[in-house]
Amino acid sequence: MKKISILGSTGSIGCQTLDVISRRGGYTVTALAAGRSVRLAEEQARAFKPALFCLYDEAAAADLKVRISDLPTRVVSGKEGLLEAAAGVPADMVSVSILGMIGLEPTIAAIRAGRDLAIANKETLVTAGHLIMPLAKECGIRLLPVDSEHGAIFQCLEGEDRARVTKLFLTASGGPFRGKTREELKEIRPADALKHPNWSMGAKITIDSSTLVNKGLEVMEAHWLYNMPYDQIRVVVHPQSIVHSMVEFSDGSVKAQLAVPDMELPIAYALYYPERTEALCDRLDFWELPDLHFEKPDFENFPGLSLAYEAGRAGGTMPTVYNAANEWAVQHFLAGTLSYPGIIEVIEKAMRAHTPAPDPSLEEVLAAEQWVKNFLAPAGLS
Repeated sequence: MKKISILGSTGSIGCQTLDVISRRGGYTVTALAAGRSVRLAEEQARAFKPALFCLYDEAAAADLKVRISDLPTRVVSGKEGLLEAAAGVPADMVSVSILGMIGLEPTIAAIRAGRDLAIANKETLVTAGHLIMPLAKECGIRLLPVDSEHGAIFQCLEGEDRARVTKLFLTASGGPFRGKTREELKEIRPADALKHPNWSMGAKITIDSSTLVNKGLEVMEAHWLYNMPYDQIRVVVHPQSIVHSMVEFSDGSVKAQLAVPDMELPIAYALYYPERTEALCDRLDFWELPDLHFEKPDFENFPGLSLAYEAGRAGGTMPTVYNAANEWAVQHFLAGTLSYPGIIEVIEKAMRAHTPAPDPSLEEVLAAEQWVKNFLAPAGLS
């Protein structure tokens, strides 16, 4: 029986990861970590009885400690608690499904502790791929992508000569506003943007999907995961979300991975690799499939994607600025203090004001994130 620690256990991916483990078995949950969702944390603690549970919020952790005082689970909080959940308890694998750059240092700690990673945290590779990938190689750990798109590419590359790969194609649904103009996008409200046509996800990633920023982050992830130049990473809009990504080879052939849009499949593939589990989701019925449609992304009305390519090519701390500015902007959009087009305007404003540091250390990456927060304070936006 393998041991697993799950960072971000109360989020969408974390909950689905626990559901996969409940249905498939094979793992003992030794540590869980979340933000402040006390009630759900209590449910998870009672269901899985981990040795350690970290709630980042100190008050929430104190509440949880009282609620589960009858369990042997030790409750911790804050950054130190998160690091302990990542590397301080026995684990063969760490599932990194925590949102934001808060996941960066625990990911590094888990790698140094020799844990394999099932990684769904985009920010880690976007901002510090130049640190993460060499460290993973040095420590001899497996880094297994949980995103449906990167999981698809990973499967398509199995058994192939990486030197013969000529392009990676990341598919995108196009989100709920595909086909709309910039003028029409001015009227979008948070409730509109939270209605994804195909996937059930958390609020932040759903907004990112609608702006195509999520796809931009995935482009930067793919650059590091598969050591692929940006010119060889393409985004293809595929509204049906049946083809999850594709790989082109030197002879012109293309391999694609198809499945119903259900995150339990890529989660299970990462958790149990190289084995395949029995199907945990519906199977494709090719007799009932709708026509599969593919088109170019709309860079003009959704410039967040082109800004991602720009940030990735600039390198250094620019991807950190792109990511941190988007996090700030999405938070303010959801709070009703920023317009929908303002999300991309904020990202571009921060990028234009930033001079990237080349080959940044971890400290410089974190400093760049703080620079964005300072810049986007009210004085910075005036």
